[in-house]
Amino acid sequence: MNWILLLIAGLFEVAFAACLGKAKETTGIETTYWYGGFLICLGISMFLLVKVTQQLPIGTAYAVWTGIGAVGTVLVGILVFKEPLTFWRLFFITSLIASIVGLKVVSH
Repeated sequence: MNWILLLIAGLFEVAFAACLGKAKETTGIETTYWYGGFLICLGISMFLLVKVTQQLPIGTAYAVWTGIGAVGTVLVGILVFKEPLTFWRLFFITSLIASIVGLKVVSH
């Protein structure tokens, strides 16, 4: 169950980064809504990360949480914000995913 909560926490990290990206593209009250979404997603992500670290090793949990956030944010950048998809970006994202899977495999 802790690994599922960690995955959800990582997805909320992606969501708060996406909210920052959307806030940058908007003006007026809409910007305020995106910043509100950022704060809500940040709070949920942090709450779940704290909960998970009570059972999983902090180093592993934090690395996996950060990795999910990094991979997810790059994918959102490519799919939503039309950032370029280059060979090297794909190569390093794949390397990061392999590292996250490796950490889960070797953790107890």
